[in-house]
Amino acid sequence: MTQWRPPLVLVVAWLSLQALLAVTVTLAYVPLGAFNAVVALTIGTIKAAVVAAIFMELRNRGPRTFVFAGAGLFWLGILLWFGMMDFLTRT
Repeated sequence: MTQWRPPLVLVVAWLSLQALLAVTVTLAYVPLGAFNAVVALTIGTIKAAVVAAIFMELRNRGPRTFVFAGAGLFWLGILLWFGMMDFLTRT
């Protein structure tokens, strides 16, 4: 039987996600004040970009796929916006 090895791109993506996870956990214990949320959201955005580019294979697709991925993100933004507005306006 031959041994199967994952492609190098997947290994690098997995290692980068593990490194970003370690950075996230480490920075959770560092008192950054108001910048804690900014740093956490930035790291989360980078993680989401790695997952979308590598595991969803968006880097190898045409412009139509980017339009639909962007539309999905736009719709997610609308849902989060309305959810936050509902939460903030309740008494």
